[in-house]
Amino acid sequence: MRRFVTDRARRAVAASLRAATRPAPPSPAAPARALSRPSPSATSAMASYMARAMSTSAAGAPPVSLDTINPKVLEFKYAVRGEIVTHAQNLEEELHKNPESLPFDEILYCNIGNPHSLGQQPVTFFREVLSLCDHPALLDKSETHALYSSDAIERAWQILDKIPGRATGAYSHSQGIKSLRDEIAAGIAARDGFHASGDNIFLTDGASPAVHMMMQLLIRSEKDGILCPLPQYPLYSATITLHGGSFVPYYLDEETGWGLEVDELKKQLDEARSKGITVRALVVINPGNPTGQVLAEENQKKIVEFCKNEGLVLLADEVYQENIYAEDKQFHSFKKIARSMGYTDDDLPLVSFQSVSKGYYGECGKRGGYMEVTGFSADVREQIYKVASVNLCSNVSGQILSSLIMNPPKAGDESYESFMVERDGILSSLARRAKALEEAFNSLEGITCNKAEGAMYLFPRLHLPQKAIGAARAAGSSPDAYYALRLLQATGIVVVPGSGFGQAPGTYHFRCTILPQEDKIPAIISRFKEFHEKFMDEYRDGASTSSKTESVSDKTGSGGDKTTGSGGDKTASGGDKTESGGD
Repeated sequence: MRRFVTDRARRAVAASLRAATRPAPPSPAAPARALSRPSPSATSAMASYMARAMSTSAAGAPPVSLDTINPKVLEFKYAVRGEIVTHAQNLEEELHKNPESLPFDEILYCNIGNPHSLGQQPVTFFREVLSLCDHPALLDKSETHALYSSDAIERAWQILDKIPGRATGAYSHSQGIKSLRDEIAAGIAARDGFHASGDNIFLTDGASPAVHMMMQLLIRSEKDGILCPLPQYPLYSATITLHGGSFVPYYLDEETGWGLEVDELKKQLDEARSKGITVRALVVINPGNPTGQVLAEENQKKIVEFCKNEGLVLLADEVYQENIYAEDKQFHSFKKIARSMGYTDDDLPLVSFQSVSKGYYGECGKRGGYMEVTGFSADVREQIYKVASVNLCSNVSGQILSSLIMNPPKAGDESYESFMVERDGILSSLARRAKALEEAFNSLEGITCNKAEGAMYLFPRLHLPQKAIGAARAAGSSPDAYYALRLLQATGIVVVPGSGFGQAPGTYHFRCTILPQEDKIPAIISRFKEFHEKFMDEYRDGASTSSKTESVSDKTGSGGDKTTGSGGDKTASGGDKTESGGD
């Protein structure tokens, strides 16, 4: 069989060589003298192909390898679950095997917005309704009324009555169950004070698939660009790369609390256009990830005006709309802002993303979410529906949960008071945790940290000694990745280097969630302070770094963190090399 494959490859290459030496019909664009014989480079290429074909066949090389997969898959990285997290998981296994082997007794994952994994409890009303919908036989049992609230039972009946066959295990409409989309639209209208239609809602498995769908729709080639913030939620650089577009960065201003300046948007837009890139859309993350800022209403109006004037689709990542901690800040959806300015569907194409993974609910594993799509023509909407239908439908439990978060218990419902206690308790605790961590970071030499106005993260800046930066470079790592790995090895605390999100050249950061349970925050702060003070002392003038550099080099020398340098240099060219991260 191997001989047959080799002979076939040899015959195919020989035929190609004969075809290359055969005169071709004259072309109006090519002089006749160029048709006499193949060029040396063509002959060399053919010979090289023949050698590879015979070598591959003879050696029995695998049909799929890093050399043969889609290169776009190789281009992006995912720092939130990247090399540092992989190392943390290895350390966790080591702790299970030998609890005394490390200088800490547990790994504290502050790398990802995954609240339930860190001890946050599900909201009772939501889980009651979900369990009744997934097991409708419970509704016929008398004891159910003693175990479940009356409004949860009523809501489950309402939902099941509108699902064909009351079967949550069956496929739904590809856009999502109509009655659930209508519930979500009613919740949006109540939130914004403007009409919303269930026909504009596409239910998805979290916000990420919705982002993928929009990138598939907008990106035609590398000449199509998407304006995205730096620092960014690296889902965007990853999806833009995978779909073959160009990442067009705009920098948030750290000095003004991660402000989004329209002048910066205009500058980056004009620069991209000067390079022949057609910028199709602007991504705005509000509240910010990883930066935690909440945009002011006047700022949002300027952004809407900018998109209108420049002919851009506004992609509004609003998954943290419930997570507002600053007393002087309030969430306003971009749709509400646009409508309050008098803009209609005819004026501005706008997509808003929402997810059940965030907010006070934190139901990451349920994979529920939606996008509200407005301002697109009917024929384009048909194409969006076609893309959605390829996946048949999103999971039905996630669809139900998406409708519940937009239509929670109301005053007078049996569950209302307990629901409000749970919701307010989670949000107020998150606010306290954010404040405690912010104050702790700002109390340390070499760290400055903007206030977390919203979302689930802090993004402190590291002002590292030059000796630490040199040690990181010698270890083949970016300075923030070097710091994060040393932090992990000393304390078990997992954070994500800022280079995984993109950052201004010459600056270094890390992202830390505020999600560990409140009773663990003092221990995290204590461990962190002890590590940081020792780290800064180690790299002061005259301190020796050789032994430490060697140990970290062993861990990071082959790692992805080293590819980003300061973060800004690589991402500014399009985000392809950014260590892309998730939630």
